Order: sequence, then C-alpha cells, then structure tokens
Amino acid sequence: IASDGRVLVEFGRIVAKHCPDERCSAELLRAAQQTHTISSQLDIVARVKAVTAESKSSSELLVGNAQNLLRAVLHVLKAAEAACVHDLRQPPPDSEEEEVAAFCKQWRKTLLWHRAMESFHSDRDELGLRKTRAGAEPSLTAMVQQQSPWARSTCQDSTPIEGQRVVASHV
Repeated sequence: IASDGRVLVEFGRIVAKHCPDERCSAELLRAAQQTHTISSQLDIVARVKAVTAESKSSSELLVGNAQNLLRAVLHVLKAAEAACVHDLRQPPPDSEEEEVAAFCKQWRKTLLWHRAMESFHSDRDELGLRKTRAGAEPSLTAMVQQQSPWARSTCQDSTPIEGQRVVASHV
C-alpha cells in the first residue's frame, strides 16, 4: 500500500509540473508531499510491526496510517482533477509524463462530454433553470480505479483479508 502511495505521489508531481495554473500546481505538490510523508510512515510502521510481537495497538496504528494514506491519496486525486480541468502543458514525447498527460486529457474529455450531455439533456424548471441530476460527474479517482495504464503494481496479485473489500488494485 505504501509503495502504491508513492506511485500516486509521482503522478501528482507530474501533473503539477505540467499544470499551467500556479495555485493548482502548488496545492497538488503539497498534497503529493503529504502523501509521500504518510506513505513513508506507513512503510516504517509496517516494517516495525513485522519484526515485533503482535499487539492490538500496533495493528491499530497500522490501520490508522493506512486510512490516513487513503485520505491523502484521495486529496492528491482531487487536486489533480482541479489541475487537469485547466488542461496541461505538453510533456516531452515518449515519456511517462506523456502517458500521465494523456490519461488526464482522457479524463478531461470525458468530464467535458458529461457536462455537455448534462446541459443538453437536462430538465428545466418553471423558471427555465436547469435541474441537476443525482448522477455524479466522472471523477479522476474512478478512472484511476478502472484503468490506470501507468500504475500497475503487485497489489493486483494480493488477496484481501477476510471481511475486507478491495477498492482498487493500486490505491
């Protein structure tokens, strides 16, 4: 889990590097740095727990750090969405950065298409204002969970602990 957090840190740094909006880029870099810190903490706690006796407090600490990492990763993805809405500068060809930019552009294209369809097909109230639907807009988080071409990891091969559900193969 900690190594997967570092993959998303790299994703966030790449998006921030190519984001034309300085505030979005700065927020994304802060979120990536926080995720990196929590990922490192989780890695340390997991290594210490592996060599020490089983205790409830160490298990709780491990689970708490994993939950913190999940929140931090979601923050990175939300900040990346904000950065991607502005479109990204063109990265160098044939690089990992180009793959990340293409992934983000695909999400942006899906979002804009969804918004256009929502606008075109929405119901109107008596004042002519558009009614919103309960359906959520496409999110970068959902897209990452479905088809991340740049972040395939060993977590795909792991099996969940009984009673747990796997949310994504790399988050």
